Amino acid sequence: MFGLGWMEIGALIIIALLVFGPSKLPEVASQAGRTLRNLRRMANTARDDLRAGLGPEFSNFDPADLNPRNFVRKHLLDDVEGEWNDKPEPDTSPAYAGAPGGELGFGEIPPYDAEAT
Repeated sequence: MFGLGWMEIGALIIIALLVFGPSKLPEVASQAGRTLRNLRRMANTARDDLRAGLGPEFSNFDPADLNPRNFVRKHLLDDVEGEWNDKPEPDTSPAYAGAPGGELGFGEIPPYDAEAT
């Protein structure tokens, strides 16, 4: 939960007990829960209004994609990760046409094109 460990959560509870006291703490916790629910409801309503305003072309729009880290991961790195995991296809260009399967065997010298240099 928010990257907090048990020690941090325990410290927050003790601080809350000291600040609000044991008699007011249930009321404060209840009010905090209502506020959190209202914030979530407002965020969901805003997201739905944004999707409705953008139209059907953006039905799969996710506001989290506006975060630059998520944008790069989704649109750039997904394609690259797939290429890294795949086995590269052998080169079948005319320079390697003489080699069986387009690959050089152990100890074979690659072809040299004097016009290319």
